Amino acid sequence: MAEIDYDALRQQILMRGRSNRSLTALAGPPAAGKSHLANTLCCDINRIEPNSAFVLPMDGYHFDDAVLDKLGIRNRKGAPHSFDIAGFTHILQRVFQADKTDIAVPVFDRHLELSRAAARLIPGTARHILVEGNYLLLDRPEWCELAGLFTTTVMITTPRFLMERRLLARWQHLPTAQAQAKCESNDLPNADLVLSASLASEFTYISDDA
Repeated sequence: MAEIDYDALRQQILMRGRSNRSLTALAGPPAAGKSHLANTLCCDINRIEPNSAFVLPMDGYHFDDAVLDKLGIRNRKGAPHSFDIAGFTHILQRVFQADKTDIAVPVFDRHLELSRAAARLIPGTARHILVEGNYLLLDRPEWCELAGLFTTTVMITTPRFLMERRLLARWQHLPTAQAQAKCESNDLPNADLVLSASLASEFTYISDDA
């Protein structure tokens, strides 16, 4: 894995999607800065090549809370088994094979804590698809099949103290003890899984902005 900075990563994405659609995996633990990086890259690339970049978050494929309750795993929301991996794989294959048609994708609403179906359209003009999510490179059954769809793979890391601070900030509406418990029982184990059980990426990117 080679470490890469922002400008070099943007150039790699532009170059690899110059003539054909390319999918870039922006993987990493929760609160590593994946969404921020993906959205910043998307805006910059679209300034250079209008309407050519699109962000596809994995979070749209969270199981609904009602499904998690039925399965008895709501306390592990965000773990690999709380996602519809079959549905996510299917949409990535469609995007990979797309023939310039628009494709509807779901969006996870953090305020409502649920996914809204067909909430955005990937335009047929998009050549640079920036896929972001925790488990894009996870070396586990079903998940490991995703790697072959990506033109570029990036593992985003951040200092652990900064990741923990960001995770606690996500739960700031909860009492301090409850927020700490959610981080320690779910968020941090998920982060450790990503860091210990992911396939090697082509590049690593260090996100250390506070």
